Amino acid sequence: MYLNRVYLLGNLTQDPEVKDLPSGSSVTNFGLATNRSWTDQQGTKQETVEYHSIVAFGKPAEIIGKYLRKGSLVLVEGRIQTRSWDAQDGTKKYKTEVVVENFQMGPKNTSSGGGSNSYSNNGPSRPSPAKSSAPQEELPTVDLDEDEIDLEEIPF
Repeated sequence: MYLNRVYLLGNLTQDPEVKDLPSGSSVTNFGLATNRSWTDQQGTKQETVEYHSIVAFGKPAEIIGKYLRKGSLVLVEGRIQTRSWDAQDGTKKYKTEVVVENFQMGPKNTSSGGGSNSYSNNGPSRPSPAKSSAPQEELPTVDLDEDEIDLEEIPF
């Protein structure tokens, strides 16, 4: 059995580019940036950014093109695909990208309300119940670099 599955949570690096295929279906391309931060051995906080090429087809492409913009937070689930073509100068070009199979949009701008939406190839999910206008409680975060995991404490 083989598995080709990727999950990425990041921000769009550009507005989605929507095109129509000759079949009438839509295709959307956009870039996604994911960040990783850690503390090195000297105690200095480090951060790197990875950039990913994302492509969506059909209804997901239409929704992404309509609702997401540069800087939008999105969770993408899909598969990695590499395509190739011959460039005008005669060289062979390659591009590796993530083909969207499911996605979930991050929270909307605080000025336009809250909530999030998700979409899978089975269709959009049911909308979440309306949120109250009461201020939201800040959720605690866990800094994984704070405490080191002792493998001896793991029960299995």
